[in-house]
Amino acid sequence: MRTLGINTSSSARPVKAVLFDRDGTLVEDVPYNGDPGLVRPVDGAREALARLREAGIATGVVTNQSGVARGLLTEADVRRVNHRVDELLGPFDVFAVCPHGPEDGCRCRKPQPGMVLWAAGRLCTHPADLVVIGDIGADVEAARRAGAHGILVPTAQTRPEETAAADHVAPDLNTAVRAVLDGVPRGRVLVDERPVREAFTSGPGPGRCR
Repeated sequence: MRTLGINTSSSARPVKAVLFDRDGTLVEDVPYNGDPGLVRPVDGAREALARLREAGIATGVVTNQSGVARGLLTEADVRRVNHRVDELLGPFDVFAVCPHGPEDGCRCRKPQPGMVLWAAGRLCTHPADLVVIGDIGADVEAARRAGAHGILVPTAQTRPEETAAADHVAPDLNTAVRAVLDGVPRGRVLVDERPVREAFTSGPGPGRCR
């Protein structure tokens, strides 16, 4: 395991955007949650996000929601929960949702990079200038495959082998964010909230990236 340290080099490449996993990272993990009333931010989430926004760094959410494919949730349920997350912790610049199941073979479900790449496009940010923060190996693997940087913030749900394999590990969100503010990790507006499968057939619209 390589524990994340604070990079004090003034030549570090600045981070332009940070994407967060939702359940277990920003809010308490409630399996297949379709009830906005059950949304509870994790300790330190508000403070961590405030630091990023004060520094002018865009924030977004990338979340697997296989409960839709399993018939346990509707996409409307997911939108309502995301709206509550945005009320409590926003405003986020982008939400990306994968509604597929693990056997669907989609390109957006983490650890595939589709959501990260799509969100980067929506934010007009190169993946190399973007960090993904999450609590399981799929989050940091999606970042790696997209050419972005991943930081693992382990929880009780994180498997030991995921922590051991992560390039960068932080004990909590605030530690991760303090490191991000010093530049990309070294080493190895709600703009939209549509399911990511639509991103492969429609673009961000003319004139959005300049």
